[in-house]
Amino acid sequence: MRKASGVLLSIFSLPSKYGIGCFSKEAYQFVDWLKEAGQEYWQILPLGPTGFGDSPYQSFSTFSGNPYFIDLESLIDAGLLTEAECDEVDFGNDPLSIDYEKIYNGRYKLLRKAYERSNISSDSDYQEFVKKNDEWLDDYSLFMAIKNSFDGIAWPEWPDDIRNREEKAVEEYKAKLSDDIEFQKYMQYLFFTQWFKLRAYANKNGVKMIGDIPIYVALDSSDVWANPELFQLDEDHNPYAVAGVPPDGFSPTGQLWGNPLYKWEYHKETGYSWWADRMNSCFDLYDVVRIDHFRGFAEYYSVPSTEDTAVNGEWVEGPGIELFNAIEKKIGKKPVIAEDLGFVTETVKKLVEDSGFPGMKVLEFGFDERDTGYASDYLPHNYDYNAVAYTATHDNSTIVGWWDEVSEGTHEMVRDYLGDYYTPDDKLYVPMIAALMRSNAKLCIIPMQDYLGYDDSTRMNVPSTVGDNWKWRLNADDLSVELQKKVKKMAKLSGRYNQ
Repeated sequence: MRKASGVLLSIFSLPSKYGIGCFSKEAYQFVDWLKEAGQEYWQILPLGPTGFGDSPYQSFSTFSGNPYFIDLESLIDAGLLTEAECDEVDFGNDPLSIDYEKIYNGRYKLLRKAYERSNISSDSDYQEFVKKNDEWLDDYSLFMAIKNSFDGIAWPEWPDDIRNREEKAVEEYKAKLSDDIEFQKYMQYLFFTQWFKLRAYANKNGVKMIGDIPIYVALDSSDVWANPELFQLDEDHNPYAVAGVPPDGFSPTGQLWGNPLYKWEYHKETGYSWWADRMNSCFDLYDVVRIDHFRGFAEYYSVPSTEDTAVNGEWVEGPGIELFNAIEKKIGKKPVIAEDLGFVTETVKKLVEDSGFPGMKVLEFGFDERDTGYASDYLPHNYDYNAVAYTATHDNSTIVGWWDEVSEGTHEMVRDYLGDYYTPDDKLYVPMIAALMRSNAKLCIIPMQDYLGYDDSTRMNVPSTVGDNWKWRLNADDLSVELQKKVKKMAKLSGRYNQ
């Protein structure tokens, strides 16, 4: 049975110009790099517009794209912006870290200039895009235009008439903000046009895109504002229960995510049509979809919205396999990765098994000196073929960072497992990646930071923290020919080379 490998790298981590990675020439160069390295997959993080904490898992819409990823250089080439206009904007001083405040203050002004010079309303391709995506685009564009008119405050704080989408208020705001609404649609048109071009280039060069879909949507999103019936909200459209995870060894008070929970009985009555539409839109964007927090479909953790921590929540039965059967009936069988990490119960295991989706294996989780022997499901020799293996995820330390944190007992366990007592500590990530690649898992995805041997200064996210996440960017020199050859050789030796 054929096996494959790929790299995890967010779009915003690319070494593009103007402060943040985007759909620029550097994205195409990365595809070329992957191809030459014998890699078949490029996994990215969610592409939606980011809200609180700049997290791609807290988006203003589950269907829309992040305007930050629009390539400004292509707008210069099209005569809609000048190089001087882009160069004079302060996007931050550190090319290896994103300054989101400066990106927000500078990038939208440039995109607005491009819009005002575009005469986009007369563009037939734009008109076709708007018509094709009207089911979500109209609500999203109105939502963002209103939100911006109120200086960005969350929709639950809007005046009652528009907060509750009273018909008269909706029509008044549509008329008052018509130009701002079209600006939002214009940015979405640019985003999707550029993304589909990049994805087509990747596919043409034998590289498939793995996208990531959060199980929940943000409260402050057009999804919740426009479709309150889908969520567990009270009569005033406030959530009476929110999502999170219970206390564990990493967090004594659990994690209170705050996302509204789904009203699953309503979804069932509609044949899970919203979920089918959501998944279908994902497969328009990606070749494979990774569903984050998959265990929440078996049982989800419900916390009363009045709580300050996740301590007093409870597990509630989710829709289970019925949801995925309904989705498959509507859109066909599609390639999905189930993120089945965390506290895995027998019901979660059964849901993953019944779905047929490959689950995830994370190498860092395999080494625990408190365990006896090497029976952990997360150790490479125990992987089934129907699995996707990672050294770490975006929520974990890098391998080097993890090694620096764990105990001497864990160090000894790792070296015993690898049979490697001589490789220096700062290079041990190499045999660890090699061990993962030699596993029986049909797909191995390695975060770019781990191939580079970087420490936790490049870590993508520390759960339950805000302020220092989602900022790391590649240095253009990181993507060297030397590293490319090493990755290529490792893929060949493990039978994962994409010819």
